[in-house]
Amino acid sequence: MKIAVLSDIHDHLHNLRAFEPVIKEADALIFCGDFCAPFSLATLAELFKGPIHAVFGNNDGDQWLLSKVALRFENVRLEGPFARLELGGRAIFVVHYPEIAEDVAASGRYALVCYGHNHRAAVVKIGQTLLLNPGEVMGRFGISSIALYDTEANEAVFYSLKDGKPVIWQPSSP
Repeated sequence: MKIAVLSDIHDHLHNLRAFEPVIKEADALIFCGDFCAPFSLATLAELFKGPIHAVFGNNDGDQWLLSKVALRFENVRLEGPFARLELGGRAIFVVHYPEIAEDVAASGRYALVCYGHNHRAAVVKIGQTLLLNPGEVMGRFGISSIALYDTEANEAVFYSLKDGKPVIWQPSSP
């Protein structure tokens, strides 16, 4: 199973749409927080028709309206501040904040722990757990990025944008 992992859209819909070819390769999508405006959630749900599991970030202030938008789409689950998922035979934990993600990854209870917030793409193996930050769709720090996680291989491939098109990319080590 392939899972698209995204975080920190911050209403940058142009970048989100540019990743559409990669996102459509996925069987499911995990969002690690910070849609910002509810229209970003609507755009994501219109772009990807598979199951979307999303957690709230610190910039998702209007959670009531985000929840209202989510109800329009059968494929969207707003999980709250964190999510415990079972996808493709893998136990997965999702949260916005790196500090929580690091502690959960250290517990060894999950195959994959996803997070966002700091806008820095990274993947680290902690024991048998893959700790994954897909980076930021927004591109605030110069690189807009997402990840595609393969549950069978337990590996993630990162994509960034070059000339408005997604390309495979390797983030620097954390």
